[in-house]
Amino acid sequence: MTPQLNYKILGQGSPIIILHGLFGMLDNWMNMAKRLEAEGYIVILVDQRDHGRSPHTDEFSYALLAEDLFHFMDENWIHNSILIGHSMGGKTSLQFVSEHESMISKLLVIDIGLKKYTGGHQDVFDALFAIDIKNVQNRDEVQSILMKKLNDLGTVLFLMKNLTRNKVGGFEWKMNLPLLYQKYQNILSNISFSHSCETETLFIRGDRSNYILDDDWSQITEILPNAQLKTITDAGHWVHVDQPDELFNTIIDFIRT
Repeated sequence: MTPQLNYKILGQGSPIIILHGLFGMLDNWMNMAKRLEAEGYIVILVDQRDHGRSPHTDEFSYALLAEDLFHFMDENWIHNSILIGHSMGGKTSLQFVSEHESMISKLLVIDIGLKKYTGGHQDVFDALFAIDIKNVQNRDEVQSILMKKLNDLGTVLFLMKNLTRNKVGGFEWKMNLPLLYQKYQNILSNISFSHSCETETLFIRGDRSNYILDDDWSQITEILPNAQLKTITDAGHWVHVDQPDELFNTIIDFIRT
């Protein structure tokens, strides 16, 4: 059964859908959405399944995430849209375009490629599982444990956005942490296309990130011959946090041309 995804809509005009990354939620992209709204677009921010305020499920794969998006667009009468996806959301976007090319006018994939990745989140999972979430007393206790484990304030504050109160006054994670850990190999998996895709596509990477390497580009353009690559200086994987102005300018230039 397809989950009813949580979402927010801003503005009026031609639609832009934005998909967040692993451990993220729609609020991560609210500032960018507001800026795009001001340029005359209707911006739809979506919590993907098992993230944010969307339902927890018992399965997780890009095929399912793309199916969720198809049902979401169908139910909301969105027949054609610009699609922006960051990291895991970028792979969802690629999977979606591989199946529903006619529904996407332009595709923007932020700091992720088509290939299978080897990992890199084990320290985050370890830190999250080190917290006895049912028995913590306050947010400071959680943040302290995460800082001791990760020693990276930016990552810790990003993860802390997942911490919320439950109905009985205790704490819980918004994300479905056990399932994301169980299905982590699915999150790392490659996106395969049965045919080349003509959709006009922009891949955006941070110059301090290693998610899209120069060596990956020939494989990408073989599948997406109308793809371009933009590298943003002084940015890591979270390009929207490190260089929001340059990212916004890059997005708006691409979708207007």
